[in-house]
Amino acid sequence: MTKRELVVRIADETGLIQQDVFAVIQKTLDYIIEALKKGDTIEFRNFGVFEVRERKSRIGRNPNRPTQVVTIPARKVVKFKPGRIMKQLITGA
Repeated sequence: MTKRELVVRIADETGLIQQDVFAVIQKTLDYIIEALKKGDTIEFRNFGVFEVRERKSRIGRNPNRPTQVVTIPARKVVKFKPGRIMKQLITGA
């Protein structure tokens, strides 16, 4: 599902104007990104948790020259952990 499809679906179900729905969705995503950039954790009850974690530096190998060792630097990554209800709905358990 794309952002556009989400906007159209919400607009159809609520009767709101698509531009207003798009503005709300975009602003929500902007605030989520802003919080993650600061290192905050985003928690949506029953949906899941977004958090920023530090991935350690590690040693890798060049696939074209397996003897060549490459150091992969540490970096930040966004992790998502689904909530209990979301997990139950998706897995059926």
